[in-house]
Amino acid sequence: MASATTLTTAPRRTAKPRHRADLAVLAVEVALLTAAAGVGFMLNARGAGLYADAAPLYATWQPHVGWGTPAALLVAVTVLWWGVRWARTARWGALLTAGWLASVAWTLSLALVDGWSAGLTERLTVQAEYLTEVPGVSDVPAMLAGFTDRILDFRPDSWSTHTSGHPPGALLLFVGLDRVGLGGGTVAGLACVLVGATVAVSVPVTLRALGAPDAARAVLPFLVLLPGAVWMGASADAMFAGVVAAGLALLAVRGPAAAALGGVLLGFALYLSYGFVLVGLLALAVLVLRPAARLRALLAGGAGVVAVAVAFSLAGFHWWEGYRLVVERYYQGWAAERPYAYWVWANLAALLLSAGPAVGPALCRAMVAATGRARAGWRRAALATAVRDAGPAVVLPLAAAVAVLGADLSGLSKAEVERIWLPFAVWLLAAAALLPAGARRWWLAGQAVTALAVNHLLWTVS
Repeated sequence: MASATTLTTAPRRTAKPRHRADLAVLAVEVALLTAAAGVGFMLNARGAGLYADAAPLYATWQPHVGWGTPAALLVAVTVLWWGVRWARTARWGALLTAGWLASVAWTLSLALVDGWSAGLTERLTVQAEYLTEVPGVSDVPAMLAGFTDRILDFRPDSWSTHTSGHPPGALLLFVGLDRVGLGGGTVAGLACVLVGATVAVSVPVTLRALGAPDAARAVLPFLVLLPGAVWMGASADAMFAGVVAAGLALLAVRGPAAAALGGVLLGFALYLSYGFVLVGLLALAVLVLRPAARLRALLAGGAGVVAVAVAFSLAGFHWWEGYRLVVERYYQGWAAERPYAYWVWANLAALLLSAGPAVGPALCRAMVAATGRARAGWRRAALATAVRDAGPAVVLPLAAAVAVLGADLSGLSKAEVERIWLPFAVWLLAAAALLPAGARRWWLAGQAVTALAVNHLLWTVS
């Protein structure tokens, strides 16, 4: 029988090495960022064709403050001082509402550090963005049927950079806003912020539906003070993140109708970005983690995805043809010069600045937990059960990590991943629930400081 002294001190002996491991991972993160910035500086000095002045970020060095600065500080202090404690005790509905509002406030505050026009209104009106194409879309069916004809560059009617690099779903959204009288850069920017902020609702809802209510509450403040909010205000990738997260949340909750609607959203996500085929890993993880009715959810969700794909195909846009042409277009631009040998690892440094310093220690804890469960499941020949036992705070972040790794190794994501990978970054942060409760406020402070430092030292572009 263990003595009282042993029972009292054993947790401390366990916690201390884990705490040291977290700090060791943080040191690795700092080393990665330092190396990526240092090598990026040298490569830029040699004219190596990074096309990113502040590599590994697509930004320029420009220290500045704005009237969003005090607002951002106020939001950060409020969440740190009061929000973390409140997240543990508040009524669920009130917590989700407050989380969404706080996320909107955080994102807008960071955007307004650059000013109302430069930080929000004009972000989506530059030549490379979708809004430049909206006035020319007078016939939506004709646009869809002829979309692939305009993907390749160096033609009189070539699509703008972001429009050509994605399926037509994003352009459709902005055309739809314009058709109902909500056109222009201000509305588009605000729409991206409002939809992007829903990840602070969708991710916790998913965790709770999959049987991890405590993890859902623990993660919510990390989603509010997401460093990636620097790019959510305002870029279309924020809207993409919101759509993907909502689709996965609906796939997780009970009922075939919700799963079917989730499938529709995930199917539409495939027409927002070609890279979202990798979201299938997260969808599969959600289905495995569901407590019941997995097959019914799979069939309902799959039907939703197929319905969207059929609708686009009947309208004349064929996903595989678009993907083939967009790869060719990709190498007609900067990607042909951006060195893979740098970006294949520097991308991870950019992701780190978007997801925040808490992501490394959290993911390491998830990997340790998953390894233990996998060994037990292998011995029992019950890996699926072991996956479910590991829980969503372990499985979903690791599924997102595998998706990111696939995107990184593909060579089709060289630079600008701090915004492009936002839909995956928010799921990586689900592992923040594994951080010790007593240390979460410190890690959350690190998240806020990262966002404030990036936003005030650099001029980010979308």
